[in-house]
Amino acid sequence: MDLVIDDAFLPATLTAPPMTDEEFAAFCAEHPDLFFEMTAEGELIVMPPTYFSTGVQNSGITGDLLAWARRDGRGVASDSSTGFVLPNGARRSPDAAWTLKSRIAQLDPDSRSRFLHLCPDFVIELRSSSDRLRKLAEKMREYLANGAQLGWVIDPDHQSVTIYRPDTEPETRTSIHSVAGEGPVNGFVLDLSFVWNPLDA
Repeated sequence: MDLVIDDAFLPATLTAPPMTDEEFAAFCAEHPDLFFEMTAEGELIVMPPTYFSTGVQNSGITGDLLAWARRDGRGVASDSSTGFVLPNGARRSPDAAWTLKSRIAQLDPDSRSRFLHLCPDFVIELRSSSDRLRKLAEKMREYLANGAQLGWVIDPDHQSVTIYRPDTEPETRTSIHSVAGEGPVNGFVLDLSFVWNPLDA
């Protein structure tokens, strides 16, 4: 499928035909310079490559989560290139996520080499300059509705973290230097110094 979109119009939402996991993966491979998600309604969301500072911030977040997950041992961490098919059919790739090994073990072993058909237990979305907070909030509510137990939206521009929990209004914290996990990731603490100042930390 040919896809030519000027960078000035990204992110963009397009209408796409239904795709299997294999067709979606092949489509993404045809356009390696772009990043794709798909809504439960079948809309294709096209995003530009990550800017440098956002990439540095996100690699640090994923690195901290990975290091903690290895020490904790109950679950696995994944980065922004990891695709999940949520129970509602949406295809999402959180900037960072953590999933219990016991839930993954219940899936067909062959599926582990493809998109996991489940929602992570914990998700993090890092707001970039092109992200709208309303869209990130909608995405967080979708994660919670599909099984996530905790979610964070990290906004470097406002140095804030909005915490999403099931059946609870979001809580926004500002002027903080770290944020502690709870529920499924109790014990995880994310140092925010490199997120607020990615080139100075």
